[in-house]
Formats: sequence, C-alpha cells, structure tokens
Amino acid sequence: MTRRRRIVRIAGRMLAVLAGVPVVGAAALLLWDGGIDAGPRRELVPGVRIDLRTAATRLGPVEYDLYGSRGPVLLSVHAGLGGADQGRLFASWLQDDGLRILSPSRPGYLGTPLESGRTNEEQADLLAALLDELGIDRVGVLAISAGSPVGYTFAARHPDRVWALVSVGGVSGPQPGGSPSPLRRTFLNTVGQKLVRLTEKISLSTVVEGTLDETSTFDSRRRAERVSYIMGTPRARTFFEAMFDTTFPYPKRWPGTDNDAAQARRADPPLERVKAPALLIHGTQDGDVPFAHAESAARRIPGAELYRMERDDHLGFWLGPSATRAQAAARTFLRRHAPNG
Repeated sequence: MTRRRRIVRIAGRMLAVLAGVPVVGAAALLLWDGGIDAGPRRELVPGVRIDLRTAATRLGPVEYDLYGSRGPVLLSVHAGLGGADQGRLFASWLQDDGLRILSPSRPGYLGTPLESGRTNEEQADLLAALLDELGIDRVGVLAISAGSPVGYTFAARHPDRVWALVSVGGVSGPQPGGSPSPLRRTFLNTVGQKLVRLTEKISLSTVVEGTLDETSTFDSRRRAERVSYIMGTPRARTFFEAMFDTTFPYPKRWPGTDNDAAQARRADPPLERVKAPALLIHGTQDGDVPFAHAESAARRIPGAELYRMERDDHLGFWLGPSATRAQAAARTFLRRHAPNG
C-alpha cells in the first residue's frame, strides 16, 4: 500500500471514529479546550512538572522552565510544534542525573514572541542573552529535530558557552518544504487539531499509526509492530500522550512552526565552527528528517560522534524498544564532558 493510500485510510478511520460522536460539531469543537491543562504550571507525566516563567532579556522576552537547583545546566532546544513544555518533556530522561534542565520556548512558541528572533542566528543569540539574564555561564545542549539548526548555530556563535552538544533527529541542512500530507494538513489548523485530539481520546492507536506514517519509513509490518509496542508499553504510551499534549493548543505554536519551516528551507548552520564535543543520534528509518542529515553533520562537525539508531524512526529515541540503550549512550557522553559542580 502506498504512503498516500495509508494516510487516506487513517484519515478515513479518524472520520469513522468521529462519526460515532454526533454531538460534536464544528462549533462545539471551536469552543472545546481539547481536554488538557495547558497552563504554565502543570505535570506533563508523573514526576515531570513545569513552572513557566518569562525572562526580559536584552534581545526580547523569553519564556522558560528551569528544573533543578544544583549541577551543570543542560539547555533543551525543542522541536517544531513544541515549546518549553516539549523541551522539558524531551529532556526528562536526564532529570535524575544531577543536571539542571533549562527549557525555553523558542520565538513564536507559547509565551516567546516571534519578534524575539526569527532566524537561527537571532535565536542563537537570544539563547545566549537568556543565559546572561539567568546568570548561567556554560551549558550542555540537547537539540531536537527542527531545533537542531538553532542548537548548532548557538554552539558555533557562542563556543565558550557550550560544554557538549547532543542532537537527536536533527536538521543539519536545507529541508525543502513539500506539500503536507492530508493528515498533516488536517492537524495544522484549529478545528483539524481538535478533531485529531478527539480521535486520540477515542482511538489512540489510530493517532499513533498516523504519527508513525509521518515519522518513519517503516513498512506495514514494522509499523504495526511499533504501534503494538507503544500501545502495550506503559512508559512509551504515557510519553506519546504527553508529547501529543505539548503540541496543543496549536494557535500558540503556529507562528514558530511556520517560521521553522521557512528557516529550514534555507538552513545551513555553520557546522564546521562547532567546537564543542558533539554526539549526533538519528534513526536510519527517519521519515521526517532523513538520516542523511546526521551523516552530513558528522562529516562537517570536527570530531563529531554518530550514533545510528538502526531501523528506527524520528521518535525512537523516546518511544522505541532501543530508547533506553540510546539514552544511555547520550547520558554517558554528557557525563564525560560535563563540568564539575
């Protein structure tokens, strides 16, 4: 079955699910809040909380969460459709490692206005200004997907501020914007996102399958195996639900997502100028950001290490059977390079 036919089938399944809820019409969807707590202080998953604040930096306001009170700081640079909540969630596997975790909302996401910085260079300098405002000297960087060009640029422009860099599924060069799939077009508007949200509450496996169609190049058998794994593994299922929550509500994340797409079309981070130790983690069957991005970055960043997640997708670092092993490799790398204190 072709990818397009699979997506049409999944979209049809979503409509079939929704057909069983006749009381929900477009007007009701517009009024519905999505059934999640999107406030600045909340629990993302058991044991992982955020407390969003805003720093008035010299380059503009930045919303952020800072977890922990002692230890080296890890700066989590979130992906597209995200925000500080997503950055905190994606770095939560490190919260018991003696690190402080700094998770800002990049410009155009949640409480950070797009005017605080549109280009990768402006966003990199904004991160440096945030560190100045918070009195933080140096950080390790965890950069994810569409956030990686900002992470790379930050490391290149402010080499004295970075003690290590880990990129997961990172964009490292131009990412031409093709026509979005029917499923993605459905998601990228307020009513459509609420339809997907309602489907998630009724048939989570349908949304998991649709997500994997976007994030992987799996064949039908491997896709079904991964859906089964996520649905049958409490840790992975809970994480998927929380990750989905960090894309909602869409209007507060649209300006940044749209800007990321514009920046990605001409992305060319100065990888040769990255001086910090770098670890690049990428699934070989990533359907969102092709594995070639990691191979290119590994060639261009001096001394970079490449960790291949064999036969894994864009989200396997958190949701796949090999997630624990990949996270352990990243943890070892960060411990090796973290400063004392």
